[in-house]
Amino acid sequence: MTDKPVKAKGAKTRDDRLKAALKANLARRKAQARARSTPNDTPGGTDEAGALDDSLAPPNEKNED
Repeated sequence: MTDKPVKAKGAKTRDDRLKAALKANLARRKAQARARSTPNDTPGGTDEAGALDDSLAPPNEKNED
């Protein structure tokens, strides 16, 4: 009665899949964090939220909001 229950083969493969998915998710999140922390070398014309930057438009085409 003191023996630990033995996992079935299906549970082991599920654990392996979950472990691999967690590792991939962590790697993706780290890459996203690194991309956010490094400044962009090219002027994109957008701010962090993706809105267009009016300072890059010619003077006669600036948005009047």
